[in-house]
Amino acid sequence: MALLPTFGRHTMLAIDIRHPGGPEVLVPVSHPIPQPATGQILIRVEASGVNRPDIVQRRGLYPPPPGVSEIPGLEVAGRVAALGHGMVRFKLDDEVCALVAGGGYAEYCVVHESNALPVPQGFSMVEAAALPETFFTVWTNVFQRGGLKGGETVLIHGGSSGIGTTATMLSKAFGATVLVTVGSEEKREACLALGADLAINYRTQDFVEETKKFTGGKGVDVIVDIIAGDYVARNYKAAALNGRIVQIGVQNGPAKELNLMTMLAKRLTHTGSTVRSRSVSEKALIARELECQVWPLLNEGKLKPLIFKVFRLEEAAKAHALMESGTHIGKIVLTTTAQHADRGL
Repeated sequence: MALLPTFGRHTMLAIDIRHPGGPEVLVPVSHPIPQPATGQILIRVEASGVNRPDIVQRRGLYPPPPGVSEIPGLEVAGRVAALGHGMVRFKLDDEVCALVAGGGYAEYCVVHESNALPVPQGFSMVEAAALPETFFTVWTNVFQRGGLKGGETVLIHGGSSGIGTTATMLSKAFGATVLVTVGSEEKREACLALGADLAINYRTQDFVEETKKFTGGKGVDVIVDIIAGDYVARNYKAAALNGRIVQIGVQNGPAKELNLMTMLAKRLTHTGSTVRSRSVSEKALIARELECQVWPLLNEGKLKPLIFKVFRLEEAAKAHALMESGTHIGKIVLTTTAQHADRGL
């Protein structure tokens, strides 16, 4: 039997998706508080990150894996409120952040202890909630699959997004030269301030041409792409010999007019993955690598997520509308703590 919460409550506030649709289909409702199974912890959530996959789920195009809560939300931060059997890593009231497969838009959430990490020293819960989804995704795709190393160049599309800002910070921290694409002067300046070596405005500049110019005609070693569509063929042109293209998203749909001869001639690797559907044990391995190689940088204050705006949990629809507007720079976060809400940071 789990060590149950002692606070006497049986229900919690959570966000439901009434039916597939726009932001307005997100509604606050009452749900039973979940209880942790063997190896799991129950987190009293103080903040939840908002991510692009949440929007795709809301539209009915990205259902949670079998057996996972229908409540949206892939990352949370809070305090351990209850323990399942076999717990060895955390104790009650520990501050943690966690990658979850669903259920994050709620006051309580369960997760396997191996998929949770301690809140870094000096981090607020809002900052901690902005870590798991993007850091797990970037580490898996950019460093594990893309093999980015110090001294190499990386081109990051969507440089001002949560994924983009995280990829920029981590790539710089590990010694890479960073190029990003953005859609406005404000975003260009923000990315340069974050550490990017070159920010290309895709509305007024050709990223293939600018990349070639910056690298002296060589091209970049790694490309991180959340766009797809006609970017795929252009990525092949912008990549260096033996370059690696890592597909994290497909916001513009399938690849278009793709000439595979470019891939063959340059000996390119085009890979990609999602994190949500991976097993608990696979995610645990990513968590351990992050804790060993990235968490020390967070604890030392060398890295911090860029927070754009914080909403109350009940305002999840507003948070989604903001994300879909594309005007944000960095992360959008929901909070159950009123004092942190309604702030642009």
